Amino acid sequence: MLITKSLITFGRYLILMGRTFSIPERLRMFWKQYAKEMQQLGIDSIGIVLLISFFIGAVICIQMKVNIESPWMPRWVAGYTTREIMLLEFSSSIMCLILSGKVGSNIASELGTMRVTQQIDALEIMGVNSASYLILPKVLGLITIMPVLVVFSSATGILGAYATAYIGHILAPADLTLGLQHAFVPWFLWMSIIKSLVFAFIIASVSSYYGYTVEGGSVEVGKASTAAVVSSSVLILFSDVFLTQLLS
Repeated sequence: MLITKSLITFGRYLILMGRTFSIPERLRMFWKQYAKEMQQLGIDSIGIVLLISFFIGAVICIQMKVNIESPWMPRWVAGYTTREIMLLEFSSSIMCLILSGKVGSNIASELGTMRVTQQIDALEIMGVNSASYLILPKVLGLITIMPVLVVFSSATGILGAYATAYIGHILAPADLTLGLQHAFVPWFLWMSIIKSLVFAFIIASVSSYYGYTVEGGSVEVGKASTAAVVSSSVLILFSDVFLTQLLS
């Protein structure tokens, strides 16, 4: 029964995405919505991204220095591990998990409210492809802005590590700099960006599906928001394993 329900949901999702990715009927209106969604979904999330990344970078650096400190370990290990963790996992995967809660619930509740108040039905009556009109700007807007959030997250995490060096005096700034520069692989940054693009598509499309297909009243909108966040998070975790294996 669960497998059948999952297959039906997946089929409806594919049909909705097929309607979504069509050429916009009015390009001028599309670009206006696209810019609006970039700001609402991405730029408005920069504050929480910077705040979380700064403190996570600081905490990672402190934990590495305090718990791995050994006469046998080079002094630059804390900086090296901080950089690798921020680049490879936190700035892409964990940050997207956090954003799936903020952005995903926002998308699902917005579309769900439009569905239960019959605004989407009104668009359909007027002959507008409501899926493309409402969902496509959200998907493309989040995909566009997500790499910027990833780069900002990585940079801010490193700033947090430097804060522990200069303010907390946990380790010498020179040792931190040496670790950050040690054996740097530029591909890791690109890998993080590629993963974030996939995660952005998952967050926007899955959340849009749950919001767009709401049936019932305001209570169902809340349930759809919860389902959107849970489903997005699970799919991000599954795809993270696959992408890490594929891109490494």
